[in-house]
Amino acid sequence: MSFQHILVVEDEPVTRTKLLGYFEAEGYKVTAVGSAKEMEKVLDQEDIHLILLDINLPDNNGLLLTRELRSRSSIGIILVTGKSDDIDKIVGLEVGADDYVTKPFNPRELLARVRNILTRVSANNGVENYGKAVYKFDGLTFDAPRRLVVTRDGETIKLTRAEYELLMVFMVHPNQVLNRDRLMNKVTHRSWDPSDRTIDVLVMRLRKKLERNYKSPALFCTVHGEGYLFSGINR
Repeated sequence: MSFQHILVVEDEPVTRTKLLGYFEAEGYKVTAVGSAKEMEKVLDQEDIHLILLDINLPDNNGLLLTRELRSRSSIGIILVTGKSDDIDKIVGLEVGADDYVTKPFNPRELLARVRNILTRVSANNGVENYGKAVYKFDGLTFDAPRRLVVTRDGETIKLTRAEYELLMVFMVHPNQVLNRDRLMNKVTHRSWDPSDRTIDVLVMRLRKKLERNYKSPALFCTVHGEGYLFSGINR
């Protein structure tokens, strides 16, 4: 049995049972519950590495739960939704989810997404070695091992896993135009198609957290038709 523990939060009994059985057969430790209340109880008692979280629960909303979870934890979160509306997907990423899947989903694809996130969780717990632990730019201090930024006023900003990964790419490639394909390959969310807005959402999240004025960004610059450029290191 894998040491990695997955929590399935799904109110539909058949789907919940299928997910439980599927991931157990793949060697994971799995706990499956049907409500937000039960989820919180498990999180209080168990060391969970990743949550498969249904957006529509009987006692709470998965998007709200994701925001709350992310405010206190770097746990892996994959949202499961029955909707194909891009708005749910974008909002899910904005509030801190690592990935999302839409019902009906392919179990093998979901397994690949789970493995990808768990691999990155394990790697980030050890902190990837980029040759430098602390970066200073524009009055900010980025503490990579602790995955946080100290602001100009001395406050601490926690970063989600995807935000951290994207910021690390910008740190080691300052003043270079990086296209979306290249950036997408470096973050946890690996689904990519021409209409995918994941990188745009993540850049906006970094702007809101780190720019002096996110509506007029000076650090994370858009290079129209090409991608993004980080201009902060020498500021």
